[in-house]
Amino acid sequence: MDILGAGLRFAAKAIFTRYTPLLAQVVVTRRCNLACGYCNEYDDVSAPVPLADLLARVDHLAALGTASITFTGGETLLHPELDQAIRHARRKGMIVTMITNGFKLSRSWIERLNAARLQGMQISIDNLVADEVSMKSLGSVEGRLKLLAEHARFKVNINSVLGVTGERTRDVVTIAETAAKYGFQHSVGVLHDHSGALKPLSPAQMAAYRQVTEISPSLVHTLNYRLFQKNLMHGRPNDWKCRAGARYLYVTEDGRVHWCSQQRGYPAAPLLQYGRDDIRREYHTRKGCAPNCTLSCVHQMSLFDAFRGAQREPDLTPAPAE
Repeated sequence: MDILGAGLRFAAKAIFTRYTPLLAQVVVTRRCNLACGYCNEYDDVSAPVPLADLLARVDHLAALGTASITFTGGETLLHPELDQAIRHARRKGMIVTMITNGFKLSRSWIERLNAARLQGMQISIDNLVADEVSMKSLGSVEGRLKLLAEHARFKVNINSVLGVTGERTRDVVTIAETAAKYGFQHSVGVLHDHSGALKPLSPAQMAAYRQVTEISPSLVHTLNYRLFQKNLMHGRPNDWKCRAGARYLYVTEDGRVHWCSQQRGYPAAPLLQYGRDDIRREYHTRKGCAPNCTLSCVHQMSLFDAFRGAQREPDLTPAPAE
């Protein structure tokens, strides 16, 4: 009933509002315990965001009516008080999920996340054996998957990035089969370049993509494929209205709102000062990066406004310094 109620509230905000955020991805630490060659979303020095700052950001997102929040990194489990931020967001009535590479998972962490009422976890696994391009290997975390299957009271999705290396293409199929073995959903993303745009797939990679979606079918992923990824995988751009900065917010560790993880720099406005005027502006701003964007989370949050709300060219004046 709790999940059903949250889903209904999400649907109502998606359908009956325009200037209400549907998803905020909030970085809890930029630090990561891995150093994958294709990733530009981490460092190895940053301290966790202070809990008081995280709670203030959650409070402001709740005041904006945000439907759901995903805690991300870096590596989220390097934040020692992550469960407290999750608990706080759940008390505010938001759907709460997190992204992790799974290396730091333990029975203790799973119980803490259960107690905080986490609703979903995405674990990133790209290959069977770690290499210099991606260290997120099935061999490193399969024991943690077993722990999750036995003890987690939240949904688990395994996500793989296809296109990391050509010789590891078939790995994604084995990962999808392993996810199914443990009763988990599996999703697959398409590798993007440093700006978030498509890195084209080979015929073998496209065949692996089709096989994976048959192993783990999902209505959301089917829609995303038909509306966005199919064109991209065949080298065709998409004509759509990106609502980043409005329906989707990406909040960096310094508490600033950006279009997304791959377009950091605008509007770069402090979240705690971000209001309806900012949301309205970004809702109606055309993003030049949109046609070749591969970021499915932004695609999905923008779907509800595909046929309303005209967009115009952006004013790329930098946000004033605090």
